[in-house]
Amino acid sequence: MTAPDWFDKGRKHVWLPYTQMQTARAPLPVASAAGTRLRLSDGRELIDGISSWWACVHGYRHPHIEDAVRRQLETLPHVMLGGLAHEQAYTLAQRLAALLPGDLDHVFFSDSGSVAVEVAMKMASQYWLNRGRRRVKFLCFKGGYHGDTFATMSVCDPDEGMHSLFKGALLEQIVVNLPTNAAQEAALGELLEQHGKDLAGIVVEPLVQGAGGMVFHDPFTLQALRRLADTHELLLIFDEIFVGLGRLGDAMFACEIAGVQPDIVTLSKALTGGTLPLAATIASRRIHEGFLSDDPMHALMHGPTYMGNALGCAAANASLDLFEQEPRLAQARAIGRQLQALLEPARELPGVRDVRVRGAIGVIQLDGPAPADRLSESCIASGVWLRPFRDILYTTPPLVAQEEDVAHIANAMVAAVSEWSADRAT
Repeated sequence: MTAPDWFDKGRKHVWLPYTQMQTARAPLPVASAAGTRLRLSDGRELIDGISSWWACVHGYRHPHIEDAVRRQLETLPHVMLGGLAHEQAYTLAQRLAALLPGDLDHVFFSDSGSVAVEVAMKMASQYWLNRGRRRVKFLCFKGGYHGDTFATMSVCDPDEGMHSLFKGALLEQIVVNLPTNAAQEAALGELLEQHGKDLAGIVVEPLVQGAGGMVFHDPFTLQALRRLADTHELLLIFDEIFVGLGRLGDAMFACEIAGVQPDIVTLSKALTGGTLPLAATIASRRIHEGFLSDDPMHALMHGPTYMGNALGCAAANASLDLFEQEPRLAQARAIGRQLQALLEPARELPGVRDVRVRGAIGVIQLDGPAPADRLSESCIASGVWLRPFRDILYTTPPLVAQEEDVAHIANAMVAAVSEWSADRAT
């Protein structure tokens, strides 16, 4: 491939995410994108099978979102929310409050998922501090992932490779296995009897642990956590940055599927349809009231410069329009049914530990670390962009992906794993 001039000139200056720069293969230069497809600078087209890290649920360059952002750019691209207000942020906050269950009514905007989780942790800790109780640690779970900033790293799985390097530099949290049955719920309750008074809350990815390996759990787990949180006076935080906004198909949010209302929810990624950076931390009325006081130090002292950015909020409002006007949940369910059928043959391959699907998430899990470059290159040769990690090859297609796109993705996945499995056996 002949690389474009901008790529050759800039490559040595760009520090890539999650990448050993000394040995990394060259990234693929993208010239444009539309719908489910990426067009590379050499003219090749790839179906984006992971929606640019799960964000582009409506596909690339949806005209409704583009038009909304263009109109906003012509009037007000950004204004600080400190002492000023604008229509897009206030409209979006009202719409999110109406969509989320119960009294999750109070929206704090930021510009990335990691920051949204940090804000949730800060809210939970300060809620107790405002009440005269110092409770600043959290219960979190093995296999969990909530971001790469220092506070969020502390509530991720401490033994997985991404953050284990920082052991000792992070606040030590209580990390346990997710409770999946009554006996485990009881055991966790005994643990909280000993340590609960030091904890501000519980942080969990509801129904699917994403970057920890696309691990699924049942609504029972979340219902158990709600019971434990209530018994031990803990705040329950659902990190819905991955699964929220339709990815699971059965409802807009995982908390609805589980029938559990958390105290705080975080959203990002699909919030703007993958168009612009935006995140939200949404708190219940009870949490919000914990900050209302004559004491100015009881206010939540947090305020990202670009929080509630008008362009991002315009994109998010347009994204919510599409969830209302187009059948995204039905599309997610249809993708799931198709992935279930088409990925199933991989289950019988030597070296495959599991095949699982939930909503518009399809996973082939291997019996050891995935040969990421090899599997990715095989999928690229088939016209599909995927990014394996840990021990999985997975897909999270745009929810607008047509049957032929989903079939192309699933067949590429099975072919890549079949080839690897056969070579491993010889």
